[in-house]
Amino acid sequence: MTPSAKSIRILTVDDHPLLRSGIAALLTTQPDMSLMAEASNGKEAVEKFRAHRPDITLMDLQMPEMNGLDATMAILKEFPEARIIVLTTYTRDVQVLRAMKVGARAYLLKTLLDKELLETIRAVHAGRKIISAEASYEVAEHATDDALTPGEVEVLRLIAAGNANKEIAAQLSLTEDTIKGRVKSILSKLGANDRTHAAMIGVKRGIIES
Repeated sequence: MTPSAKSIRILTVDDHPLLRSGIAALLTTQPDMSLMAEASNGKEAVEKFRAHRPDITLMDLQMPEMNGLDATMAILKEFPEARIIVLTTYTRDVQVLRAMKVGARAYLLKTLLDKELLETIRAVHAGRKIISAEASYEVAEHATDDALTPGEVEVLRLIAAGNANKEIAAQLSLTEDTIKGRVKSILSKLGANDRTHAAMIGVKRGIIES
């Protein structure tokens, strides 16, 4: 389809060709939208954005070269008015908040593309912010939770990697008592039964990567 002067110009970013093809097929049915370019990783996304200056960018999170969160930040640093919609399979509350905090305008699950993508594109183009229902439930579920400090997140990451307190203390150049205190705080904030449970919760909520 030849883009009209009024059509919403779109860039899709995803490392799965089938998903990009599906989105492309969907967009060709819409007279008010046109697919300007595609990218298969975050680094390519930044380059394609510079070249095409799309109205809307559909951004996956988990990709090689550069992930979607870093690509979003890179694009917005250079083009503050960019309107980016995150497309992902994850409903993790921390992941949602992180994406919206760095400047994404919407957070949509890939399972809802055929139902909500087109209306989300139009809504974001009109200036609105959107979070899919499932992701909203996750955010609401933990809205009153105490957030882990950066130091606690680092300890949790090392716990998940199988390190004991003594090993973590050595890696972070801290005392073992300091690490024990952080572990206690982590268990309390996450409502975890033990270290393994805390690591599982951390991955599930997107606090740390699996």
